[in-house]
Amino acid sequence: MTLAGLEITPESAMRDRRALMLMTIRDVTGHEPLGQDIFDAIAIDIVEGRLHPGDSLNSVDLAQRFGTSRTPVREALAELERHGVVVVPPRRRPYVAYATLKQIRDIYAVRANLFALVSELIVDHCRPAELAVLDAWQEALEDDVARGSATDYFWHNVGFRFIEAGLSGNGDLQRIIKALGLRTLQLRHLSLSQPGQTQRSVTDHRRLLQAYADGDKVAAVAMTRALIMGGYRAIERSGLVQSEVPQLS
Repeated sequence: MTLAGLEITPESAMRDRRALMLMTIRDVTGHEPLGQDIFDAIAIDIVEGRLHPGDSLNSVDLAQRFGTSRTPVREALAELERHGVVVVPPRRRPYVAYATLKQIRDIYAVRANLFALVSELIVDHCRPAELAVLDAWQEALEDDVARGSATDYFWHNVGFRFIEAGLSGNGDLQRIIKALGLRTLQLRHLSLSQPGQTQRSVTDHRRLLQAYADGDKVAAVAMTRALIMGGYRAIERSGLVQSEVPQLS
């Protein structure tokens, strides 16, 4: 899989998180906004949890940080708002968006259904040789767990799911998955950061690959749903997300 000529592999995913992130949220032909570098930096900080819900984003400080005018900053923040991870209220400072447990559950339910269809299509149409590409990503996931690196595991998990969606062969399905965008990346990183979650995830990925190898559609769909909704349950157990969005003063 490529973006502007860049082939995505487990190794390149770690060298260039920006490219992998952009692959998962927009089409190859997507237009880069004026503030693309600012968008990328803030987006990765939000996804990896260095910026938290409620944290303010000062456009003056950002313009100084990136050595630019406020116009590219405003464009980057507006694009982040379209992705649902930033709020730009009138006459107030922008901030990282909150999400309620219900909103997160709804997002995970949609993802579970979309990737269940991905799994069905893979079993129906993919030959063993085509599925072999996922083995390299699984090896990277296994290594990440052995080293105890949740962040590396997250990015390799993103790559695994991106490749998996591509194997479905359904372009419209891939575009719908991409439309869920940065918010899902943010939530997936939060989920995989919880104690024991990478170990549970890698074990379930192993079972999913076995279901693909066996051509067992029922098992593959069940494993996919269990993987994704298990991610939601990890967030729910964490106690880090509230049932209502806090009222900002």
